[in-house]
Amino acid sequence: MNTIQRLIPTVAGYLLGAIMMFLGMNGLLRFLPQPPVPAEAGSFLGALAATGYMFPLISLVEVVGGVMLLSGRFVPLALALLAPVVVNAVLFHAVLSPAGLGVVLIILALEIGLAAANREAYAPMLRAHTETRSTRKAILVSPAAAS
Repeated sequence: MNTIQRLIPTVAGYLLGAIMMFLGMNGLLRFLPQPPVPAEAGSFLGALAATGYMFPLISLVEVVGGVMLLSGRFVPLALALLAPVVVNAVLFHAVLSPAGLGVVLIILALEIGLAAANREAYAPMLRAHTETRSTRKAILVSPAAAS
């Protein structure tokens, strides 16, 4: 693998981390004006705002995930935390507010590319059956040894 291929996940991590941190900080501090949204999208956003906690929670997850990606530590965990936010953003823009879909698709591509680069970290989560401690212990102690 050449140097450029090795650097792609690192650059993608920094880029996604910077984007998510910027968006999260904007959600918390509101330094960018909110663009106008279609009526259906406004209703959805109004419902989220009415909870009183959803927007701060989403913004905090974006900031924490962005910091994790920028630091290069706990990258698989950061991607797992950010995945629901990214999926919701894609669906929101695809269904309710298509104007911002291009940027969100770039974020989705970065998320998928980084998840693919870290796929070994997700292998245990994708097993159909798992071993618990008690199952492992029962396997290690054979019936012949127990008698």
